[in-house]
This record gives sequence, C-alpha cells and structure tokens, in this order.
Amino acid sequence: MPARPPAPTPRVLAIVLAGGKGERLHPLTHERSKPAVPFGGKYRIVDFVLSNCVNSGVQSIYVLVQYMSQSLIEYLRASWQTTGLTRDQFITVVPPQMRLGTSWYRGTADAVRQNLNLIHDFDPDLVVVLGADHVYRMDMGQMVRHHVETGADATIATIPVPLKDVPQFGIVETDAKGRVRAFSEKPPKADPMPGSRTHALASMGNYIFTTDVLVDLLKGRHKDDSDLDFGKNVLPGMLKTHKLFCYDFSTNVLPGVKLYEERAYWRDVGTLGSFYDANMDILGARPKLNLNNRRWFIHSGRYDGPPAKILEGKISNSIIGDGCFVRHATIKNSILGRGVHVHDDAVIEDSIIMDFCKIRAGAHLRRVVVDRFNEIPAKARLGFDRDEDARRWFVDPSGLVVVPRGQTAPR
Repeated sequence: MPARPPAPTPRVLAIVLAGGKGERLHPLTHERSKPAVPFGGKYRIVDFVLSNCVNSGVQSIYVLVQYMSQSLIEYLRASWQTTGLTRDQFITVVPPQMRLGTSWYRGTADAVRQNLNLIHDFDPDLVVVLGADHVYRMDMGQMVRHHVETGADATIATIPVPLKDVPQFGIVETDAKGRVRAFSEKPPKADPMPGSRTHALASMGNYIFTTDVLVDLLKGRHKDDSDLDFGKNVLPGMLKTHKLFCYDFSTNVLPGVKLYEERAYWRDVGTLGSFYDANMDILGARPKLNLNNRRWFIHSGRYDGPPAKILEGKISNSIIGDGCFVRHATIKNSILGRGVHVHDDAVIEDSIIMDFCKIRAGAHLRRVVVDRFNEIPAKARLGFDRDEDARRWFVDPSGLVVVPRGQTAPR
C-alpha cells in the first residue's frame, strides 16, 4: 500500500494590529504608539511579534497602524527588510484606508474588516491575527498545527493567570479537550481552568482563523456593527455556531531556552509598572527572559554607531548598548540604550536610560525611566524626592519617575 502523501502546508497570512494608543503607558506614548516604545536597550516592542513570525516561518505580514504611527513606520522602514526572495515574503505597513467609510479603526476586528481586500488578494488558508504590544517568544507554527489538527474554525492563544488577575484579561473557559465553552472580557471572577484550582485561562490577543470563516463573520454576521472587537463581539458570538478552540501557550516549546527561564514568559507591557518590570526581567545571571538565545533571536534595528566604550567605572548587572560612553560612573541594575553618555561620578541605579541621552557629572538616578534624547543636568537627583520629581516629571503610583522624550535636551 503506497504511503499517504504528507498534508500540504497551509498558506498563512499574518495581520499584526499595531495601532493602539497605549494611554496607560503615557508619557512614553505621548509621541509614538505603544509598539514603537523602546525596550531592553536595543529593541522596540514590535520586534517581538515580528521576530516570532519570521522565526516561525510566517513571512507574509501586514502591520496595521493608526495612532501616532510615524515613529513606528520610520522604524520598520529603517530596521526591517520589508521584501524577501519571493513575492510572498513581505512586511507591509498599512495605514487606515477608510475603504468602508470615513471612520478610523473601531476595534481589533474592525481593523481587519476594513482590510479584507488584503486577505482576498493574498488568498491564504489561515489568517493569524496578532497584537503588537506584548513581550514574549512563541513558535507560531505549533499553534498553526494545533488549529489544523483540531479542525478549529478559530483558535485563541491562551496563558494561565492567577485567579486574582482575572479582571485584567479576556478569560476563556474550556472543556477537557480544549474546546471553548465561554469567553468573557475582563470579568470580575471566573472558574479555574481544567486541572487547576488557582489559575484561569486568559487570552493573549493572538488568534488563528480559517479564512473562509473569518471573511464570512466580518462581511456577514457583523457587517453592520459599528464598533467591532474580537474579544468583545466576534469570539463570544462564535461559541454556538463554530468550532472555537484554545491553544495553551505554556505547551509551546522553543529551541535554546534555558532551564532557569520562566516557562511561557509573556507580558502585557501596557502600564509603566509592567513595562519597567519586563525590562528588569532580562537582567541578572539567570533572567526570567534570556534574550541571548542564538536559536530564537529577537531581531532589531541596525545601529551604525561605534561599540560601547567604558573608560572606568563600577558596572554591575546592567546592559550597556552600542555607542555608549561611560567615564568614571557607577551603573547598577540598569539598562542603557544606544549612544548614551554617562559622565564623571554619575550614579544610575535600577533605571532605564533610552537612546542618545546624556547623564552629566554627579547626577544620581534611582528607579527612573529616561526617554530618548534627554540630557540630565550635572548633580541632578531623580527618584529621591517624590514631590520634587512630580513638579518636573511624571511619577506613577509606585514612585517610578519618567522623563518624557526630549524634555531636557538643550536648545
């Protein structure tokens, strides 16, 4: 009996939703969208979702932008190769086309609905819809295989979260086989997931749709809905009529991951506190998220400046970006982006200093986020007197001080 031929590889199109305002991340999003916010001394937040796609072999990508999009557009143009060896290898930025009227995108599903022409022209078997403002690593191919094997019409990527955190997420309730039985957006409470007493399944904002199903939903059932969101409208409406499955992200296996790393690391960096904590997670000898993984690189923009140069100083548990210049300074538990200059006797502790800032002599910073293109004056002290800091800068409830982009640059 002849061997059965292997199943054909599905044709996959990725749509990355990168148009969010990021209001809770203000003032870092005062002049840019959340996916364009710098992260980890070298990256932008959008680099994670794009790297996951490319590393997974999903290389046909539309990036839908909207609010404060110029920074993100310029970054993608300069930092990511937007065309490949074939016509099916591309990263294309798509501003709002307003093909269905004069309104901007009114929800995640409406953003896809307004660009159904892109899906029609590409003619994929599956459409992967991804958020652009999370820090994580994921092999999308494993989720695609799960979608195909279950015969799902739609698949939701999920991650276990403690029951106390349920009000912050879209919560998925499933049967023992992983079929979704209920979906609720940020409920006050929820039942534990199968096999656990302490955790529930939360949506990661990543979905796979069989193309015909997605098109039918957006052109048919929801064609007259003004505001349309996957979590609030589309997915709950599918429960009784379609096969809706979850994919447990904690089962995703990546090459090169160390045993000490947090399994299934995923962070919604939508607040200043979560953004700061995620940056700190990449520090240390045994980081929760080890970005030094040669088998699953997070790709980033090219920088043509010189290597970092350190004349003398005390540096511990810190990341120092390309082009930095450090002279007789102390840097501890901190992240310096590209082209940062730190002068004599300056002290930086537990802080994030973004690209092309200057920390003048004798300045002392503790739990401070300094956005790009700032100059901290000599002997300035930030992070020690909350009332004084609040008169000049932004201070979040935890006491974290944020210096907005370019606020202190000399004229």
